[in-house]
Amino acid sequence: MATMTEQLGLVRLLQLVSPCQPTGAFSYSQGLEWCVEAGWIRDHRELAAWLADLLDNTMARVDLPLLLRMHGACRQGDEKAMARWCDLLLACRETDELRMEENNRGRALLSLLRQLQVPQADRWPHLLGPCQLAGFACAAAHWRIDPCQAAVGHAWAWLENQVMAGVKIIPLGQSRGQQILLQLGSKVVAAAQEAAGLADEEIGSACQALAIASSRHQDQYTRLYRS
Repeated sequence: MATMTEQLGLVRLLQLVSPCQPTGAFSYSQGLEWCVEAGWIRDHRELAAWLADLLDNTMARVDLPLLLRMHGACRQGDEKAMARWCDLLLACRETDELRMEENNRGRALLSLLRQLQVPQADRWPHLLGPCQLAGFACAAAHWRIDPCQAAVGHAWAWLENQVMAGVKIIPLGQSRGQQILLQLGSKVVAAAQEAAGLADEEIGSACQALAIASSRHQDQYTRLYRS
């Protein structure tokens, strides 16, 4: 049987990754909208392949290893380390659009964490405001969520948002979206496991297709999603 602390940590993680979070995650497609218009992604198979590649090359090698390090910096109260990891994350956001999303969602999450009385929201607003991942990490650390579980939760929330964007844009049926989530669930876990084993100097990824799609989405003539 899981302890009360472990069960409460799971509940807090579910709250942290919930689509009800008022951070506007649903309003971004991260270039997916342009991929569909350009014919790069035309059906559920191509959407699944696109997302699987991003899990392997972006989530596993940038977002999740940095989340784990930010989680540790929050637990230790190490502001210098947190600043370093925030700077590295923003440097890895290859387009204005991706950096803007990180900034906008960071400010929204910071406001929420202040209301939820997460201490770092008042101690480190200059770090959490521009970096949504830092706010996620600090909330997870404050609520004693296991760092590896936090990484799995973060990757799952990203995947779910992207699948739902694809369902609307391509469009696909809701059942197709659920099939993609089921298919890629093991990759979410694998990405978190890979991230946990990376050394500092191994963090980083060059995902040219994502950078192109995000850049072109900024100038896309008609859009449903923010840029």
